[in-house]
Amino acid sequence: MKKLLILSLLIVVSCNQKKETDFTTLFEKSEGTETPTYKEVTSYYKDLSDSYSEISMLEFGKTDSGNPLHLIVFNTDGKTNKNEIKTSKKNRILINNGIHPGESDGIDASMLLLRNIVQSDSLKKVYKNSLICVIPVYNIGGALNRNSHTRANQNGPKEYGFRGNARNFDLNRDFIKQDTKNAQSFSEIFHAVNPDVFIDNHVSNGADYQYAITHLFTQHNKFGGDLGTYLENEIRPYLENSLNKKGIAITPYVNVWGTTPDKGWSQFMDSPRYSTGYTTLFNTFGMMVETHMLKPYKIRVEQTYELLFSMLDFTEENSTKIKDLRAKAVEKIVENKTYPIQFAVNRDNPTKFNFKGYEGSYIDSKVTNGKRLFYDKTKPFEKEVNYFNNFITTKEVTIPKAYLIPQGWCKVIDRLQNNNIEFTRLKNDTIITVEVQHIKSFKTVSNPFEGHYLHYNTEIESSLEEIQFLEGDYLIPTNQNGIRYLLETLEAEAVDSFFNWNFFDTILQRKEGFSPYVFEDKAEDFLSKNPLIKAEFEAKIKTDTTFAKSSVMQLNWIYMQTPHYEPAHMRLPVFKIQK
Repeated sequence: MKKLLILSLLIVVSCNQKKETDFTTLFEKSEGTETPTYKEVTSYYKDLSDSYSEISMLEFGKTDSGNPLHLIVFNTDGKTNKNEIKTSKKNRILINNGIHPGESDGIDASMLLLRNIVQSDSLKKVYKNSLICVIPVYNIGGALNRNSHTRANQNGPKEYGFRGNARNFDLNRDFIKQDTKNAQSFSEIFHAVNPDVFIDNHVSNGADYQYAITHLFTQHNKFGGDLGTYLENEIRPYLENSLNKKGIAITPYVNVWGTTPDKGWSQFMDSPRYSTGYTTLFNTFGMMVETHMLKPYKIRVEQTYELLFSMLDFTEENSTKIKDLRAKAVEKIVENKTYPIQFAVNRDNPTKFNFKGYEGSYIDSKVTNGKRLFYDKTKPFEKEVNYFNNFITTKEVTIPKAYLIPQGWCKVIDRLQNNNIEFTRLKNDTIITVEVQHIKSFKTVSNPFEGHYLHYNTEIESSLEEIQFLEGDYLIPTNQNGIRYLLETLEAEAVDSFFNWNFFDTILQRKEGFSPYVFEDKAEDFLSKNPLIKAEFEAKIKTDTTFAKSSVMQLNWIYMQTPHYEPAHMRLPVFKIQK
């Protein structure tokens, strides 16, 4: 009886003891050759959250896979909900992983990062003023499409996910157009966190060289003003020096295709379709990490891990300056009165630095009957190269006081709402004098690109007109936190404008027309009553030989001058109120 009592007590004690969870990752268990599945990643973070009060695991919106997008938050104050993230005064760092799940380095590095911080009293003290927010796997659909073959140029891990998401979108082209639920849910996370610093972890393709890791900061001239200067003169040098002290050589992302890096290269221009191009629209310091695909997986993950710590340290040490620059950014943009929307590489002002590469040459292919590029790893070199990371503005626009958008353009309004854009709605039908924009010319890609036929080289022509607006139409002031977002999406000539992404394509097609045999009489009557237009018509016949040979073109020209011609054709449904 006594033995049974003792046994019962032992069972009770055992049941009351907290089970120790083994937080050794698959990456560690496999000695740096494997990465976990999506379910293993989420299970790991759930256990970490259950075991440590400083770790919270939150669900945001759905993704195209049907699964929710998770956010893992480290906060020494304890469990954190969505509202507490929004109101926190701490430093805010957002780390995005698995946008391309075949590039899983950041997934493993972030698991190690949060575990090691939360299990170390000294590290928790170092980062007590920081909210470290991690999206464990952004492209869940791609992560579930696991295989060992689609990364033909990559050295590990053994298995990984696929680049396309559940609907085969490349999510690193979707931040503006937001075709996917992933991108819509990302914007919810992004605006909740409002990060001071954003890091997106990738693996590179392209040239071969000695480095295992490269950095791709958002382009500093595009970022502009004090923010861009601080990024280029303070953050980038700090990161390079910090990693150098750890024995890790890092170089700017080697943006080279079909040639060798020793000839120099230009910085990749991250327009707003890309993660860092999007996040900097809200004055967040952004960078992509690009490890080198041919280096061993273990080294790539370890160096990503060290880079994350270096960026955390910079943010912690310079939080006051970072927050001050971000707080003043909108005011500075408005003061400038104009905003740059197109850039070109400045070939006259390269940055020079010593690059560690391998000699490359073209040799006879053993597979095809042509030549192939071959990097000789027995011939490493270090030489000075030109890095063209300075850009000049080639087009800018005057910042309007506000935009007006008719309420029928609901897909545009949805995206403005997703990005916390402030607006009011007209209370009455109103005639307002506005700047009207017509599409003068544009080009369109010949092949589909991410579900669209993207426009480019768009040109507009503007005029002042009185336009009838209706109760419920949207009035959007530019003097707000989302000013960059508005200018980059609503200005048709901007690279990733809503126009270029086909949101307004219905204006490019006429809905009404004419039959020549009917319109002939009306055209004659119209010209007789409008002598100035008639004179312009006759002059065009004399000076334009193609026009002179086509009666159809002539009738169409007259038709477009008459009240019969529909005003919506080629007219952008984005109207400006200037100051």
